[in-house]
Amino acid sequence: MILADRDIREFMRLGKIRFEPEISDDQIGPGSVDLSLSNRFWRLKGDLEVIDLSEMGFEDVSEEVLADEITIPPHGLVISMTREKVYVDDDVCGWIEGRSRYARMGLAIHSASGFIHPGSYNHQVLEISNLTPYAMKLKAGMRIVQVIFQLARSRSDKPYRIYGALARDQ
Repeated sequence: MILADRDIREFMRLGKIRFEPEISDDQIGPGSVDLSLSNRFWRLKGDLEVIDLSEMGFEDVSEEVLADEITIPPHGLVISMTREKVYVDDDVCGWIEGRSRYARMGLAIHSASGFIHPGSYNHQVLEISNLTPYAMKLKAGMRIVQVIFQLARSRSDKPYRIYGALARDQ
């Protein structure tokens, strides 16, 4: 069951869905919540010739950038995260979707990590790709993604909490 705006507000009131910092009511749409971009970005190092996936990890090929804005080069990639930390109860999950207003201009978000597991409590990591031949500028605070919440049929036996490559930095 997908949660509509009334359900989302009720789940927030009950503490089954939480955001840190708290979101404003205008971030809640008819069936989703808009989340904004943080000021933490990771980009690929400039001196890479080949990324050997069998030997290199994310930390080997990327560098962190703290900035209020960043430019993604044509056909480039940056990693970021949501400003809001999202908590969902053990029987709630979510789906991160890029906002269509940006997708129509060639910005693709989350090529692999669009699912929020039951019991998750973390910032959502965003893989942001520029699909165009033009540079694109992103600014911290942009409402760049939306999350659609769904009620699971039962509670998870293994709540997800915090996992992933960037989780230890959150």
